[in-house]
Amino acid sequence: MPIIKSAKKRVRVAAKATIRNAKTKRQLREAIKSLKLALSKGKPEAISAAQNKAVSAIDTAVKKHIMHPNKAARKKSQLAKEVKAAGVKPKTVAKKPVAKAAKPVAAKPSTKKVASKKVSVKPAAKKATKKPAKTTKS
Repeated sequence: MPIIKSAKKRVRVAAKATIRNAKTKRQLREAIKSLKLALSKGKPEAISAAQNKAVSAIDTAVKKHIMHPNKAARKKSQLAKEVKAAGVKPKTVAKKPVAKAAKPVAAKPSTKKVASKKVSVKPAAKKATKKPAKTTKS
């Protein structure tokens, strides 16, 4: 058991992360298993929905650094190949329409001259002058 305060905190943080990572891994495995099950049943709608869920779970695992991006790409490719072999055509996801910005009213060319930036010159700092030392006559 750690003695130092920061080491104790690292133990707590690591325990939380372990639980969080285990949950993500479990969701990933369940999504892939549900896709395999849907493939065995052969219903195209169920296969497509399961594939979307599996791909989403893989992307989540990559985002949380649980799975390497290359492994995720390979896994998604393998799953897509299995889905294609089952005879299900991939659905093209309709992109959300992008809200167009309102067109600005015909902008007239500006006739104003752009003022050049004036550079202010600081006055030179006053030099401290030494006063002549008073001479005392003795």
